[in-house]
Amino acid sequence: MYYLVLVILFLVLTSIRQVNQYQRGIKLRFGKFAGVVQPGWRIIWPVIESMVKLDIRIKAADVPYQDTITKDNISCKINAVIYYRILEPDKAFLEVEHVMNAVSQLAQTTMRNICGEMTLDELLSNREEAAKRIKEVIASHAQAWGVEVGSVELKDISLPDDMVRTIAKQAEAEREKRAVIIKSEGELAAANNLQQAAGILSSSPGALHLRTLSTLNDLSSDQSNTVIFAVPLEILRAFERMGKQ
Repeated sequence: MYYLVLVILFLVLTSIRQVNQYQRGIKLRFGKFAGVVQPGWRIIWPVIESMVKLDIRIKAADVPYQDTITKDNISCKINAVIYYRILEPDKAFLEVEHVMNAVSQLAQTTMRNICGEMTLDELLSNREEAAKRIKEVIASHAQAWGVEVGSVELKDISLPDDMVRTIAKQAEAEREKRAVIIKSEGELAAANNLQQAAGILSSSPGALHLRTLSTLNDLSSDQSNTVIFAVPLEILRAFERMGKQ
């Protein structure tokens, strides 16, 4: 009797399995699914039962660089990161083998397909839209495996060296274009201001003379300047009127 108690105690102690809070266990009895084991200490009887633990925390899966050709026939390499977690451990274990590898492979093919439907300009300027479309496709397939896809982020878009140089030249030409436009707009504004100033000076008697005197006063502050004084027509006309008198 004593030995029987020891044997039973030994079997119980060796049958205890610990499931952590961030894990769920998949219990099989005689090879059949027997339920999802919750966190805590659980007894798994040897020989007739077995258990596999699955981590249900959010995981970040790095998708390696994928060679793809955009809609406008430009070759590029793209990599991304996927955040997902297991919501239904039984499906993640029973419906697919190696769920992490399955999600990664699905992400790779989806990235190539989605990027092939977009032009290079769309891909570079609308990364968020591309990531959103990739996430929708992955989530629709992964749902059958009990997996929830949180987000997909495109990490890098690598272009061939010749394409990088072409884009750099295009950006430089665009900057030069904006600089020329801004400069011409400034010259146009300055010309309009000068035109208005000339109209005001010509319509006001003596205004040009006062402007001339103000300019001479500014120049006289620096003795190193050599000034060639052009007599305004208003002064000459004033002398002419005085001579007639």
